[in-house]
Amino acid sequence: MPAIWFRYEMTPITVKYTERRKPFYHFITMVCAIIGGTFTVAGIIDSMIFSATEMYKKLTIGKLS
Repeated sequence: MPAIWFRYEMTPITVKYTERRKPFYHFITMVCAIIGGTFTVAGIIDSMIFSATEMYKKLTIGKLS
């Protein structure tokens, strides 16, 4: 007669977790990436505002084709 047998092992399972600190150069790299990204986004926004004001100036004097 077919049967299914389940066997359980009651010994506890241990998980070993070790936390490692990231090196200092990783922190410096992340700070430089944040500063560089902020500088880039600020440059893009500045360029868009400058282009919009120049187009508005041309529109007001009637030189916009």
